[in-house]
Amino acid sequence: MSGGDNLLKLVEAEEPDDNDYRLQEQVGFILRKAHQRHVSIFASQIGDLTPPQFAALAKLHDVGETSQNQLGTLIAMDAATVKGVIDRLKARGLVDLTKHEVDKRRLLVNLTPEGREAIERLIPLARAITQETLAPLTAKEAATFMRLLAKLA
Repeated sequence: MSGGDNLLKLVEAEEPDDNDYRLQEQVGFILRKAHQRHVSIFASQIGDLTPPQFAALAKLHDVGETSQNQLGTLIAMDAATVKGVIDRLKARGLVDLTKHEVDKRRLLVNLTPEGREAIERLIPLARAITQETLAPLTAKEAATFMRLLAKLA
């Protein structure tokens, strides 16, 4: 029996007690453990990019050129974090930065040909990572889980 199965049995078996607090039953703790599992799977498949770097490349692949701030919004990152991610991707030659023609303060981000090739090569791996992350669930459970997570987000 896996650690996840043990945790599920523990959470299901015990009646809630308003005076008792069990960390292992808290949503943040369980989400963190699931996230750690997913990141470990991600790193084993896509070791040369971080999940935020992958998210930036994947979203740029979806939407094309966009402002750095808009990209941050689209991938749920604050301005400082997305700037660091973009700086690292630029240093690797995966994205280009240009100034907006009218508003010179606004930076536009776009994939380079190398960045486009990289993300197109990595998308099938990302799909496999999602499948492996959700593997302990049935297809119906996975669909419900994703719907519920989206509702929380």
